[in-house]
Amino acid sequence: MEEPGQMKRAFINASAGAISGAVSRTVISPLDVIKIRFQVQLEPTTQWALLRKDYYGPSKYTSMLQATKDILREEGLPGFWRGNVPALFMVVPYTAIQFTVLHKLKTLAAGSSKSEDHIHLSPYLSYVSGALAGCAATVGSYPFDLLRTILASQGEPKVYPNMRSAFVSILQFRGIRGLYAGLTPTLIEIVPYAGLQFGTYDTFKRWTMAWNRYRSSHENESDNSLSSFQLSLCGSAAGAFAKAVCHPLDVVKKRFQIEGLQRDPRYGARVEDRTYKNIFNALFRILQTEGWAGLYKGMVPSIVKAAPYGAVTFVGFEFTSDWLESILT
Repeated sequence: MEEPGQMKRAFINASAGAISGAVSRTVISPLDVIKIRFQVQLEPTTQWALLRKDYYGPSKYTSMLQATKDILREEGLPGFWRGNVPALFMVVPYTAIQFTVLHKLKTLAAGSSKSEDHIHLSPYLSYVSGALAGCAATVGSYPFDLLRTILASQGEPKVYPNMRSAFVSILQFRGIRGLYAGLTPTLIEIVPYAGLQFGTYDTFKRWTMAWNRYRSSHENESDNSLSSFQLSLCGSAAGAFAKAVCHPLDVVKKRFQIEGLQRDPRYGARVEDRTYKNIFNALFRILQTEGWAGLYKGMVPSIVKAAPYGAVTFVGFEFTSDWLESILT
């Protein structure tokens, strides 16, 4: 069977990536909002930390359940989808670029554009391909990521009523560079994160296929294909593992993104302009004033979010890609 043309393959990967990414982002938006609120809160996010009489005052959010109740009471259901519009504007080009570049890199490494041939690539090439694809996608969609974080973290009353006002304000007071605040820690984060996510996903798929072959050999069957449930498990595990490893850099990224945001005082201390000089200074300052727990603020909702997000993204991409290929051939 003749391999599909490069243009058609690129279209399939871009479309499948955009669709799966948009669905995933909408599904996990409530967890993402809670995670961002924790990450940008300078005060402790756990009850036990409050007993130590830290430098900062009372905390707005201290647990996922409490944060969920407060957001629902103060902002209603729409509060859980704060920043979802720029998130969708971000995730569509992000996942489209990511999966397209990833497939292109794997095609170059494997010498074939067939997805079934890519599974046999070495783990090293899978990790490197994932990291490079993540970097390309991040640069292409970053301003929307910044706007998503700002809108999701502002609370009530709103600082910016919509994405347009936030965009205009950032351009007016911070210039073009303001739209890329936090890009450096993001790129430093995305290399290990995307590498681990895609590399681990491919590794889990190989292990699962090996298990299927082993099981079918004992049942006199020859089918070693992966079910949707197995794909979702591989995607969930890969997403959760990558998030756990890279979470501190994500906290630093969020702090850079919301520098100068004038939230209502009830949300606690603000991250003022130029609070952090660079990534290392930010890590040191957070450790110094908030302890190790500061670098892992939002870790629980992040892990809880990463599992369904990874599952929906990878499974959605696999099925959408297969569906598009079937109707285009």
